[in-house]
Amino acid sequence: LIASQMEPTYARRVYPCFDEPAMKATFNIRIIHDPSYVALSNMPAIDVSEVKDENGSLWTVTTFNTSLKMSTYLTAFVICDFDYVSRTERGNEIRIWARKEAIKNGYVDYALNITGQIFSFLEDTLNVSYPLPKTDLVALPDFGAGGMENWGLMIFQEASLMNLPSDEFTSRKAIIALIVSHELGHQWFGNLVTMNWWNDLWLNEGLASYFEYLGATFVEPKLSLDKIFYAHVVQPVLREDSEISRSLSESEEKIKGSFSLMSLFDNITYSKGASITWMLSGFLTEKLFVRSLTSYLKEFSFSNANQDDLWTHIQMVVDAQDEVQLPAPVKQIMDSWTCQNGFPVLTLNLTTGTVRQEQFFNKNNRKSTDSYNNTWIIPISWMRNGSSQPLTWLDTSSKMFPEMQVSESEYDWILLNVNLSGYYRVNYDQLNLKRLARLLENDPKAIPAVSRFQLIDDVFALTEFGYVPIETALELTKYLAREDELFIWNMVLLNLIPDNLESTLKNHEVYPLLKKYLLKRMLPIYNYYAGFIRQNVDALEDDYFAQMYLEKLMATACWLGLQDCLDLSSELFAKWRDNPEYKIPFLVRRTVCCYGVAVGTDKEWNFAWEMYNHTDSIEEDEDILLYALSCTKEPWLLHRYLQYGLSDTLFSSNCTSVIISHVVTKDTGHRIAWEFVTENWPLLSQGYGHELLHDVLKVMGRFVKTDVQIQELQVFYNATLEEDEREAITMLLESAKLENIEKRKLLIKVASWLEKNVDD
Repeated sequence: LIASQMEPTYARRVYPCFDEPAMKATFNIRIIHDPSYVALSNMPAIDVSEVKDENGSLWTVTTFNTSLKMSTYLTAFVICDFDYVSRTERGNEIRIWARKEAIKNGYVDYALNITGQIFSFLEDTLNVSYPLPKTDLVALPDFGAGGMENWGLMIFQEASLMNLPSDEFTSRKAIIALIVSHELGHQWFGNLVTMNWWNDLWLNEGLASYFEYLGATFVEPKLSLDKIFYAHVVQPVLREDSEISRSLSESEEKIKGSFSLMSLFDNITYSKGASITWMLSGFLTEKLFVRSLTSYLKEFSFSNANQDDLWTHIQMVVDAQDEVQLPAPVKQIMDSWTCQNGFPVLTLNLTTGTVRQEQFFNKNNRKSTDSYNNTWIIPISWMRNGSSQPLTWLDTSSKMFPEMQVSESEYDWILLNVNLSGYYRVNYDQLNLKRLARLLENDPKAIPAVSRFQLIDDVFALTEFGYVPIETALELTKYLAREDELFIWNMVLLNLIPDNLESTLKNHEVYPLLKKYLLKRMLPIYNYYAGFIRQNVDALEDDYFAQMYLEKLMATACWLGLQDCLDLSSELFAKWRDNPEYKIPFLVRRTVCCYGVAVGTDKEWNFAWEMYNHTDSIEEDEDILLYALSCTKEPWLLHRYLQYGLSDTLFSSNCTSVIISHVVTKDTGHRIAWEFVTENWPLLSQGYGHELLHDVLKVMGRFVKTDVQIQELQVFYNATLEEDEREAITMLLESAKLENIEKRKLLIKVASWLEKNVDD
């Protein structure tokens, strides 16, 4: 198999060219290859002939039609012995290529079903037709990215394009629908109209990521667009954006030099780009936004554009109508979001109706020299007492909105940034937060689900960055017994019990309080889902968030020692032991295996080990079992597990380091794993080098609270690491120690709040 990946700058390694996105040309491609293979490129083949070489061997020559005018990074070819399935949609022949057995088993049928539908959806929405006569999608067993949008020849990794025909679970389909929609979106944004230079890469990726969600929810209407968009796109990038100091669109000069282009392919470009597009579409209305895109695409087809060109086309459309009035030129509004780092937090004072903005930054480690005086032009969609209010704008650093002054009545409340129209966080005053907390306890559905998610996530983020005390965030969790949305529960649990804190929290006096407080609130939603797991898990096949997030809920319930959760895990694990053909529901397989081993004896452990060594287990299940085996509470089993890990087969397949990293994160296991690493270091360092030590030390860092503990670790790594690495690790552990001391202070606050509120 041979396949190409040219983006961003590899076309020059394949053929001589001016390898820049604005230097568009037409391409004539001819490939000479072994006759038992097929050659694919951007365009359809127009001629297949044979030629003999000087040794008399036969070769096939495949010649392709001349391409349209396009950028070098989108040229592509694949030479393979795959099969395909095909169908024609509006004259566009769509073929999906994959390994012969995958085609035969129907693994790409779902992808074929949706590709034509998404093509038509995009053509109809954008009102610009797809210019090529054919489209090939190829599933490769191994591929660096999720997908690549080469014009007419898109390349994917198998996991992005395949599923079992019998698998009706929405989450598996959604993964395929999202990636296919993203790459199809590029056929317009990126391929037909390309950014002038890489500094505006977000014009490709941000718009493709926006249409990715529109296309996927079009073919899978059971997916809720706004919930998924918030949970997968906006919330994660808001977490990241405040730490990263680069803007969405950099100046060309900045990206000319030795700057590595690959680093632009990050979450800022994709998710911040998509979030800002969503905000733009929100305040323009979708109708005007799409009209502007059509005008932009038509003017720059087969050519290049920059960010300002898009703003110009939006401005033209805005000027030609009078329904939507903007407070400033489009360019001025949008540049404030794309050319400045970070994003704003709005602070409200509802007694006066004042809203002010500042850049959201971490106040805990602010240096007095840092100046954050950016201002944004901010669209504010809001509601008062459950009814939506007209969109308003904050275009200065602070402004008074008389309509936002609330009365004495505690039923008078305000909610900003409703349905996530804007890329920012909101810091409410205590008065409004009390009213919102009360409202959540009495009638949580009065606040739309996405807004509940936002409200709570904002407050936790504000806590973390030192804007509000942790108690403020905890007040908003009191209502959770009435919360039935898993995507909200998942965010709350990630904030209260981050994955990297589990082992530390277990040893802290906050644990029994957390257990009592949370389990009381988790029971309704836990019981609801446990019923399905016991009786009929297939009934959840349309519940996307159950497939994404039920695992975290159940793992937390078991971690908190909920008896029913531990019993359920043992029941299902025992069922599997009695009949190895039985499949533990995949939604909770990881948790069930972990706690099945944890509450069991060496019999359960030995069974899991045996199943792991079964030759026909699939990779996903092997990962689950490697993890589950580290869940035992018996130190001697953990010792033995680590020893097993040194066997030749595991050692050569990299599993040894996986085993060590699982054991080291467990409260029973972290000392055992550390001793194991130091005792077996000569052998381990041959196989894994210093990277393993790095990872183990990082996890050990979660447990250091004193200099003595650091010194204990230092004794070992001073003897094994080079000087510069030693310094890096010491700094890492020092900052981990400070962080842990801070966390302990925080946990003391949490514990004393819980003590007061645990019986409410």
